[in-house]
Amino acid sequence: MATQRTFSIIKPDATARNLTGKINAKFEEQGLRVVAQKRMRLSRLQAREFYIVHKDRPFYDELVEYMVSGPVVVQVLEGDNAVLKNREIMGATDPAKAAPGTIRKEFGVDVGQNSVHGSDSSENAATEIAFFFSGIEIVG
Repeated sequence: MATQRTFSIIKPDATARNLTGKINAKFEEQGLRVVAQKRMRLSRLQAREFYIVHKDRPFYDELVEYMVSGPVVVQVLEGDNAVLKNREIMGATDPAKAAPGTIRKEFGVDVGQNSVHGSDSSENAATEIAFFFSGIEIVG
């Protein structure tokens, strides 16, 4: 198995409910390590830039507003096949359709407030990590 890094955001609905530790425990229990982490409040510009791939989708403005509504925790996770592993741990985007035991099933409110974001490919992971972290901030 290949050790790789992926990007994760613990979203405003989860930080508001003080779930950061419980969510990180799920990552760690499944073999991922947090190798970089920051709690921050995204600016509107940062949120718009980060989610630019969705700019033509009807939910884009709502997503941006949600992501600036409260603090988030951005982080880099590392482990064997981290991108796929993270997506398995997160579960389906819609918490109602997510598998039991996944983060979104346990903590997600709805499709919009689903507690976590995770990279969908190693290429996107590299881009998303670089958006928030410099190399010196990632300690494996």
